Amino acid sequence: MTAPAPVPDWPPLAAPTASESLSARPLRSWPRWVLLGGVALLPALLAVVQLGRIHPDEVYQFLEPAWFRAHGYGVLAWEWRVGLRNWAGPMVAAWLLKLADGVGLTHPVGYRALLAVPQAVLHGWMLWAAWRFAERRTGPDGGLLTALLVGLYGPVLVFAGRTLGESLSTAFLVVAVEALDRRERPGRSGLLAGLALGLAVVARYGSAVVVLAALVWLVVGRRWRLLGATCLAGLGVALGLGVLDQVTWGRPFHSLFAYVDFNVLSGKAARQFGEAPASFYLRPFLGAVPAWAWGAVPLGVFALRRRRALSLPGFCAAVYLVAVSATAHKEERFLYPALVLLVLAAAPPVVAFLLGRAKGRPRWALGALALGASLLTGFFYPPGDLRGDQFRAIVSATRDEGVKGLLIVNEGLWGAGGFFYIGRNIPWTTCDWPHDAAFQAAMRDGRFNRAVSFEGRALAELQAAGFRVVEHVGRETILARD
Repeated sequence: MTAPAPVPDWPPLAAPTASESLSARPLRSWPRWVLLGGVALLPALLAVVQLGRIHPDEVYQFLEPAWFRAHGYGVLAWEWRVGLRNWAGPMVAAWLLKLADGVGLTHPVGYRALLAVPQAVLHGWMLWAAWRFAERRTGPDGGLLTALLVGLYGPVLVFAGRTLGESLSTAFLVVAVEALDRRERPGRSGLLAGLALGLAVVARYGSAVVVLAALVWLVVGRRWRLLGATCLAGLGVALGLGVLDQVTWGRPFHSLFAYVDFNVLSGKAARQFGEAPASFYLRPFLGAVPAWAWGAVPLGVFALRRRRALSLPGFCAAVYLVAVSATAHKEERFLYPALVLLVLAAAPPVVAFLLGRAKGRPRWALGALALGASLLTGFFYPPGDLRGDQFRAIVSATRDEGVKGLLIVNEGLWGAGGFFYIGRNIPWTTCDWPHDAAFQAAMRDGRFNRAVSFEGRALAELQAAGFRVVEHVGRETILARD
């Protein structure tokens, strides 16, 4: 099958031709719905089964504040004491945790799975938006293959089920990009886009850069009605954020102003967490971009020569990459929104090229190779240890009703799972070595009758203090004493 002619992303001076105005068609085949639904569930399932964390913020900027809201106790990071974050996400999660209590769902894995449900729905919405975006350019088959390339992209599988601002915000950005790309019903499309862009910023203030890039794209394209509706809906979300901050922090937009001051104006973020040169992102970027995506570069150059394309997701990703590269404080996870938008931008031209030049088995073989290249990137990004076995060990060690206190050896506070994964209000602490004050205090305190040791650290000292080994979970050893 020859793929339809692509629709120009950046509106040309002349109106699109009929062949360029291919409207999105629904998925008519139920196996396609099942396939996309299964792919949409994968990140949430992986996050719940693996547990662990990509970054401490996954726990202490979302799960632990939600636990504090729901139960009245928990570890609040410094951001939640100075008002550097808004309470939107944790308050929704806290409501779900109260619901879990109401129905008797008290196991940490159980209520973590409950929190994954709305995130899985959001991810499914993101994949549907990716399918719609590509279908306009490549037809139904190309739309499905693009959705699979995005859904099975390694970083998406790793991030999309995680309770990180980057994960939530990126899904809303993809939904917004698809809405802004529509040619029909600009009023309704703009309202949806503005809502999604606003929620992307609420989930993560750093996404405001992408919002500004999208608005510039609309201005240059002279899509005034779409721009007006987008700004109207975005303003509604902004007003809601202002009211939320007024209620929770005592001042409208307190968290936004505090965030901008800390991360942009004052330079405190770089002083507190370190700074790095722009080249910091080069290695993780090269490792995270799938091999097939580089094929979009010559195709894009060819399209630009024909004045056909300046991709909205590609443009937003490029602006965002420049912004994060110019920011002093850098972390590899900050790349995630740009990577997903770049893959979304690169997939349609590559897919259209493949579908237009391959038939039968060669087409399936090329599609399978592209999907394999997408999956492979998950081994390189993000780097680091998820420590899922530690979180599973913490859950296992604290299920017994006789647990009075927990010591976690070879882990700092911000790397542990917090009260969320302990699931009860008991004393717990962390340490690295037997000579640490926290270790010595726990050995003297009879309430600390459970311990989790990473890679056998301090086993002899724990056993000398009366602990015995009761279970092994991966690299973790669980110990108990009477």
